[in-house]
Amino acid sequence: MNATPTPPLPVDLGRGPFAVTTRGVVKRYGRVPALDGLNLQVPEGAVYVLVGPNGAGKTTLLRLLMGLDRRDGGEVDVLGDDPNLHGGAVRARIGYVPEGHEPGYPWMSVGRLLEQHRVYYPAWDHTYARRLLDAYELDPARRCRALSKGQRRRLQLLLALARRPSLLLLDEPTDGLDHVVRDTTLALLSEHLADHPTTMLISTHRVYEVERLVDTVGVLSNGRLLGQLPREELRRNLRRYWADVPDGWDAPLSLAGEVIRRATGPREVEWTVWGEEARVRHSLAEAGLEVRDVAAVTVDDAAVALLSRKEGS
Repeated sequence: MNATPTPPLPVDLGRGPFAVTTRGVVKRYGRVPALDGLNLQVPEGAVYVLVGPNGAGKTTLLRLLMGLDRRDGGEVDVLGDDPNLHGGAVRARIGYVPEGHEPGYPWMSVGRLLEQHRVYYPAWDHTYARRLLDAYELDPARRCRALSKGQRRRLQLLLALARRPSLLLLDEPTDGLDHVVRDTTLALLSEHLADHPTTMLISTHRVYEVERLVDTVGVLSNGRLLGQLPREELRRNLRRYWADVPDGWDAPLSLAGEVIRRATGPREVEWTVWGEEARVRHSLAEAGLEVRDVAAVTVDDAAVALLSRKEGS
């Protein structure tokens, strides 16, 4: 069956404006590349969710954006500055929740740590910090070293949000939180976005938890982007197809779309395909399949499909 070749999944978001861009960024640990020519674009004011398995390079990327690690090649622009050259100025405008759970200064009380941040961050919102303190049920008199893992994560989120930053970098932000606190955190992030315009870059492998916040999706594997596109474009062009298989049917070599993930049984196929729905349906019909159902995939399902495609290629 002849089919028009389908372009690869989008990795270019256009002309911006962008709060974060990386161009050809390389970071190695010894001979092992953690980031391999990465071109990331985070639209200004958007919630960008970066998806990938452990070891994909997500944490390395966030540390480079903060200026905590130095890249081996390429260019980075964060809020108009290069973090290698102006790390302090960049960090002053970012709320950062790292992968680890230590909020720093373990000998301080929670209240003393908040006062310290109030001094060092000019945009610190004291009223908002007190509201977050109550929402997270944190005792200001308690020493940071005495906090549980979940309480330390709550404190980190409080410190990041109360700075009222231009950019939030959140590395697995719900890690260590129970279900109730996780829901509270997602509600607080939604309120924060509504009350204070902020660009948010969330690195996670638990996409289902933050799905309702997503504007833009990037899928990272082995230091490379497999796709980078607006959520609505993903929902419009990546769909799951169920079709009945006639006796003696052989799978076609190609479709008017790219098969990202496939499951073929004796009587039906279930394929996740990137491409325009009408053209994909037509190709399946030409191949002798009767399409039974079509559904848009969730961002979480899309990420799993794309990562499976990479691992199986």
